[in-house]
Amino acid sequence: MTAAGATAALAFDAVTCTFAARGGGERYTAVRDTTLAIAPGEFVSVVGPTGCGKSTLLNLAAGLLDASSGTVMVDGAPLDGLNRRAGYMFQADALMPWRSALANVAAGLEFAGAKRAEAAPRAREWLARVGLAGFEDRYPHQLSGGMRKRVALAQMLILDPEILLMDEPFSALDIQTRQLMENELLELWSANRKSVLFITHDLEEAISLSDRVVVLAAGPGTHPIGEFAIDLPRPRDVAEIRLTPRFVELHEAIWQVLRGEVLKGYAQAKH
Repeated sequence: MTAAGATAALAFDAVTCTFAARGGGERYTAVRDTTLAIAPGEFVSVVGPTGCGKSTLLNLAAGLLDASSGTVMVDGAPLDGLNRRAGYMFQADALMPWRSALANVAAGLEFAGAKRAEAAPRAREWLARVGLAGFEDRYPHQLSGGMRKRVALAQMLILDPEILLMDEPFSALDIQTRQLMENELLELWSANRKSVLFITHDLEEAISLSDRVVVLAAGPGTHPIGEFAIDLPRPRDVAEIRLTPRFVELHEAIWQVLRGEVLKGYAQAKH
């Protein structure tokens, strides 16, 4: 349950995820005893050191991994198999190179049984919504990195998922394109608020986008060690909001918790 008493859109209840080690050695625990809830319509970002298990948490939410113990809950019910209520946006491009932008966006509807004549107009509409009207016939190799991310965003949103799972989706972009994409995401999200679990290693990005930021400990056995409500006004421009005194205060407070974990993660990576 969320703090307000409503059923969480997505919740982790004492979740642990352990992997078998290569060569039969000790098992590796990526996530340990993690409890976390995302309310309906809430935008939650998770930050933590590189390699701490952030993506494992997202894969558990998607149903791509099974918890070793504990329960992943979706709208109050235990998740069994793939999370059909969620859309997933990966860090790496997941577009099909042989399909045009239009065909990539329409693909999910077609795979779900929609006829091409029905899927194509909706895909065209979504490409326009993400600023790609006129680029319908371009193939992924003919698009810039930012354009490919826009196609991927439309590809996810056309299916109208209740939950958006986003794994560092803008990390490969230059800073100007990245901020444009972050604002694009906020505009689309604010129009029809979905529940968002956003994974990032960029603390400024997390604060700029979110209602709440969750800090994870360094792995192995990562778990939340801090939660911060982001009380910055909406709507937000991600570049302008970073110049405000309250943003600086939040950044300093969260960094005090995150800094030690980043140093632990760095030390572990050297060994």
